[in-house]
Amino acid sequence: MGDTAKRRVGIMGGTFDPIHIGHLILAECAYEQFQLETVQFLPSGNPPHKADREDGAADEERLDMVSLAIRDNPHFSLDAEEMRRTGLSYTSDTLTALRERHPDAAYYFIIGADSLLSFDSWHEPESISRNCVLLAAVRNGFSVSEMERKMKELHKCYGTEIHLLHTPYMDISSTDLRDRIREGRSLRYYVPDAVREYIEKKGIYSETF
Repeated sequence: MGDTAKRRVGIMGGTFDPIHIGHLILAECAYEQFQLETVQFLPSGNPPHKADREDGAADEERLDMVSLAIRDNPHFSLDAEEMRRTGLSYTSDTLTALRERHPDAAYYFIIGADSLLSFDSWHEPESISRNCVLLAAVRNGFSVSEMERKMKELHKCYGTEIHLLHTPYMDISSTDLRDRIREGRSLRYYVPDAVREYIEKKGIYSETF
């Protein structure tokens, strides 16, 4: 991307329903490994693969939880770009808008190994590839050689610049955490204390916590 003189900005997208320590560790690893100036957490508005979520938190609650989770980290920030948009939310549109508003920034979009392998199915992968570098997190269940083969394939097809992001393996998902809440099990250590207290106070994901 020819970004040597530009601000290096990480983008951590997701529904964050709820945000958990796996998200935070992934973002911190990207910040350290790629010398990013900041990592912006970008809660999705209405992504096509998770449209019409019936068991999730309200948009404002998801924003509140992200804000609580990152408030003590000076190089994390919250961006409500996709929340302001009506209709389906596409990464390609978001990155185009960000690059137009901030031409001095080089964007590094943080994804998981599963997202890397399905990148061809994303909306306008060519546009995404023009507007950011992908940081693909290595995780159990996906071999590095498999990921590297996909990286070469995507670079050939779309000119995508991709780097491997090495992180501790943490098998935590927001879906599993919502199930824990409904089953009356503890969220302690899975999410920051402020987020756990907010979920309990608001009774999110269950009528009785």
